Amino acid sequence: MSEEKVKYAELRPAEFRRRLQQKPLAYLPLGTLEWHGEHLPLGADAIQSEALMIACAQQYGGIVLPPLFLGPDRRLDREDGSYLIGMDYAKSTSPEQPLTGSCYWVSYDFFKQLLENILEQLKRAGFKAVFADGHGPSRRTWIEMTATWEKKYGMQLLGIPEAIKGEWNYMIDHAAKNETSITMYVDASLVDLSVFTQGEHSSLIGVNGEHPVYASPEAGELIFNKAVKQLGERVKPIE
Repeated sequence: MSEEKVKYAELRPAEFRRRLQQKPLAYLPLGTLEWHGEHLPLGADAIQSEALMIACAQQYGGIVLPPLFLGPDRRLDREDGSYLIGMDYAKSTSPEQPLTGSCYWVSYDFFKQLLENILEQLKRAGFKAVFADGHGPSRRTWIEMTATWEKKYGMQLLGIPEAIKGEWNYMIDHAAKNETSITMYVDASLVDLSVFTQGEHSSLIGVNGEHPVYASPEAGELIFNKAVKQLGERVKPIE
């Protein structure tokens, strides 16, 4: 994989100007600090989305923003004043509980305001297009607002809409075979499948999808490369 610098934070001004002139596209990884089972890192959403965007930027142009680690999700307020978020009270979490390390929740209104502020700054910096993807609720919020924000800011905004989800196979479960395979390919040192001491019979908490024991870096590579190609086809025309 090319080592060309594409991360916004690492570019010197001359490098930034050159890349912006070549492809005025920003990539925004929508991450979290969220439970992804005992076997995956808490930043799995950002790790996967940023890796895809870096690969795409290196092949097709553009600049990759630092990942966000705040995102919206459902919330359940409890009588004792505490609350649960996201996977804390999913069907796969029994009993319901605050899952270790989840530290990302913001309201949908706050998240929309945050994204708008980012878009305003990106427009000011000279970008003409933005692709954002990652954490499921963040992904859906972005798609919900793109038409409105395109009109308001005069920028092309790209994401993963419902219409193509059947063709898109990147980050489509929660900490299960798909996301585990991707993370194994991106950085195998971050994954520990040894926690599943009973193999496929090991119990899972806060994991939605096919059991992670079936994951492999080879499967992750296929998923990753397909996504880079799909995303590349969408960003090629941007100039």
